[in-house]
Amino acid sequence: MTPTRKLLQCVLAWAVSGLLASVLAAFVPAQKGWLTLSFWAAGAALLAVCLADAWRGWRAPALRAERQAPGVWPVGVWHSAAITLRNGGTRAVHVELFDDYPAGWELEGMPYAATIEAGASVTITYRLRPQRRGDTHFGQPHVRVATPFGLLLRSHRIGPRQDVKVFPDFSRMLGQTLMATDRRAPAAGAIRRRRRGEGTDFRQLREYRQGDSLRAIDWKATARQRKPISREYQEERDQQVVFLLDCGRRMAAEDEGGTHFDHALQAVLTLGFVAQKQGDAVGLMSFGHDAPEGTSRWMSPHKGRAGFDRLLAGIYDLHPSDQAPDYLQAAGALMRKLNKRAFVVLITNLRDEDDLAMRSASELLGTRHMVLCASLREQALDAAVAAEVTDFAQALRQSAAVHYLQQRREAINRLGLRASNLVDVAPARLPGALLNRYLEIKESGQL
Repeated sequence: MTPTRKLLQCVLAWAVSGLLASVLAAFVPAQKGWLTLSFWAAGAALLAVCLADAWRGWRAPALRAERQAPGVWPVGVWHSAAITLRNGGTRAVHVELFDDYPAGWELEGMPYAATIEAGASVTITYRLRPQRRGDTHFGQPHVRVATPFGLLLRSHRIGPRQDVKVFPDFSRMLGQTLMATDRRAPAAGAIRRRRRGEGTDFRQLREYRQGDSLRAIDWKATARQRKPISREYQEERDQQVVFLLDCGRRMAAEDEGGTHFDHALQAVLTLGFVAQKQGDAVGLMSFGHDAPEGTSRWMSPHKGRAGFDRLLAGIYDLHPSDQAPDYLQAAGALMRKLNKRAFVVLITNLRDEDDLAMRSASELLGTRHMVLCASLREQALDAAVAAEVTDFAQALRQSAAVHYLQQRREAINRLGLRASNLVDVAPARLPGALLNRYLEIKESGQL
């Protein structure tokens, strides 16, 4: 129990009365004994009242707390939650409420104090903003109830615990990304019309038309119908898009309002959403972290919205580790898991020392799959190169940045990848760059 302001005021008044009694006794010595007795009697009475109040308020109050909060939260977005307190007792109670919200979240609207009449209820609405993806929980709310005389506050933990999940803010993320891409992107979420004569998936038989290739003629159907019959094909829709996501220590670098890993995750979800809209299967394998701890993720390719939901549920709590990525080992593991040809998107942050390992990994994956290597370039380096030089320290900083970027470009060139199979952009531009490259591949029929 903790004392209230009311009790502190009573103690202060008792102390002041003792001071006055001591001053008065100095001027009227004959009244000293009576004044001393009165002072200690008042103190004993106050102590007795306080103990009686504590005894009456020790029992748990007839309060019930119910939390209304979603089970899934988007990261970085303010959302409301509420707690309803119901007083099932026979007297009004004064309460102070503070919810046990997840650590690291931002909070507005707490603590809250109110007097709840007997049989009444009150609903407290407050706002929260998650700062980190993953699983977390609400604890039992903290409630401090005033004792009947209002001299003390008794702390209680009442109400439910609640487990919640924090996902990426995909709705806002997708809208911003599609608006930032080229003119094809706003229509990328819609299923495109079939284009006759392209692709390898059979669609239907129809009468031969002038301009049709002789290879398109179905001779068996022509013999049965006694007139030329052509096969019509449509764009292939049974393709696989598989992400090979680096979760190593480099992806923890902060850049443009988030880590490189956050931007990579945004790109994965954006392209995954568009790919499933196009009828492709979407999958992911992560690497560069400590697999024995259970953090390694493999999601085999699945089609449709269920496949995307499975991807989202499988990576929402994934974070970069302090491990170094092993590209060749990751490529070998993916080759063992994927038998069908796929569009593999490898997302990482390349350094000049990675040229041999990355080249071996790309060549291994390229024996069966189409590979696109996406590397995140530090925006701070570009800013250092573009900054105006006014003193010697800035000149050294700029020259070092230029030298590092040159070494980085040389290492990327040593990978031997064609320009169409390489994306080297700032983190915020990655989703748009991957989306445009994917649409180009879909339109060209390369996969």
